[in-house]
Amino acid sequence: MELIRVEHLSLGYDSHNIIEDLNFTVKEGDYLCIVGENGAGKSTLVKTLLGLRPATGGQIAFSGLKQNEIGYLPQQTQVQRDFPASVYEIVLSGCQSHCGLRPFYNRSEKRQAEESMEKLGITEFRDRCYRELSGGQQQRVLLARALLASQKLLLLDEPVAGLDPKVTEDMYELITELNKEGMTIIQITHDIEAALRYASHILHIGNSVFFGTGEEYAGSGEGKAFLGMHASVNGKKSLFR
Repeated sequence: MELIRVEHLSLGYDSHNIIEDLNFTVKEGDYLCIVGENGAGKSTLVKTLLGLRPATGGQIAFSGLKQNEIGYLPQQTQVQRDFPASVYEIVLSGCQSHCGLRPFYNRSEKRQAEESMEKLGITEFRDRCYRELSGGQQQRVLLARALLASQKLLLLDEPVAGLDPKVTEDMYELITELNKEGMTIIQITHDIEAALRYASHILHIGNSVFFGTGEEYAGSGEGKAFLGMHASVNGKKSLFR
């Protein structure tokens, strides 16, 4: 089933478009990675998908999904990392979009918060202060929070940024497991090699646009050029010969 269809989308600010005529779809069970150079418009696209800023042209159609039903894991600021609340309070706040005018969480929402913490392996931190946790533990808390906001789609903005290699791999495995269980994933990433390893589809935006499967991207001009650029910056050999 198709969840999102983007047609001829243009995005920008101050009467200046940074993306034009963008077309792609997201279906149930997809794992879509959005890649591209800095300033290409990845964050702008995410804000538009979330309804936080308008498109300058084209349309985004949702099917069986509302914008406020997208679970969102943003990049954290330092202020957010130091937020003085318990892990349980942070996770439970993922239900806010479902409460409407109700000023309290009901029994079902509290049970879902407990289940989400158990799924993400953070129950032992339930009563710990969020700012006392490591970066990887905080990301698990935010992912548990995002799961409460949506049972269909998670939008993740650089979910492994700043994490060490072992925690990064653990986070990727966790996201992949959620995807295998039926959760649709849209993820912004600069880690092109991880995108090729885990994603079912890749959307590349920049001077040129590509949308297709990971295998198709690996053989495309955009994929070869982008991975080659990253290999050069990081001092690695490209996967593409």
